[in-house]
Amino acid sequence: MGALASIRLGGSGQGEAQATFAAVEAELSRLEDVFSLYRAGSAITLLNRTGRLEQPPADLVEVLDLSGRLHAATGGAFDPTVQPLWQHFAAGSDAGEESAAAAFGHVGWSGLHYSADAVVFERPGMAITLNGIAQGYITDRISALLRSRGFADVLIDAGEIAALGRNSHMPWEVAVADPQGIVVQRLTLRDRCIATSSPMATTLAADGQVGHILDPRPGRTGPVRRLVAVSADSAAVADGLSTACCLLRRVEAKTAVARFDGARIETVI
Repeated sequence: MGALASIRLGGSGQGEAQATFAAVEAELSRLEDVFSLYRAGSAITLLNRTGRLEQPPADLVEVLDLSGRLHAATGGAFDPTVQPLWQHFAAGSDAGEESAAAAFGHVGWSGLHYSADAVVFERPGMAITLNGIAQGYITDRISALLRSRGFADVLIDAGEIAALGRNSHMPWEVAVADPQGIVVQRLTLRDRCIATSSPMATTLAADGQVGHILDPRPGRTGPVRRLVAVSADSAAVADGLSTACCLLRRVEAKTAVARFDGARIETVI
């Protein structure tokens, strides 16, 4: 998904580790074939190109299910159909408010219909991005793979972090850093995941004034937080909530996070 990834395995010999990492790489490639916006044949790329995807991968349906829960919990702040608006700013359009309004016209979770049989856009011009949740989901899948191979002590950083078991009989220590790499908080994790989102970590417009986390709700002014870190039992849940909480006021964010058992906000700037 365009992010650096690292995994630390506890209690593994070199040969076992190499075989495990080969399995991890195969699983990462398989999941990128579902969620990547940059692979020409990925499931999402095909959906965005044609407006319909027959027999979608089960992973995609699962993430869309969770996206629907996040959309409801956040009052629409989490919305994968924001992709047309993202494309508008990323293209450096100089058409101004009129063009942005047109892009907003293609956004709307209610216009996406999905089942195990098909994913369909209700209107032409719609598109989705799952970049606000897919890295977390992929982290969860890699965690499950490693557990199935008998690993109990693992630290996974695949864009979001999962800490399984212990680090030499101690909890894993992770750091929350801002886009400049400055550590703003350290915390310990055991059998828990954490995701960090920062709107200005990636900018879209040439002037650097538009961050990559966009508010899909018309009339909103955009992000209200510079950085949010959320922890949860699931990296996908933490990922989606940290993304949305950048767009939510304090009470809204607390209410949204409370809808997911065990989730909590760790850092807000």
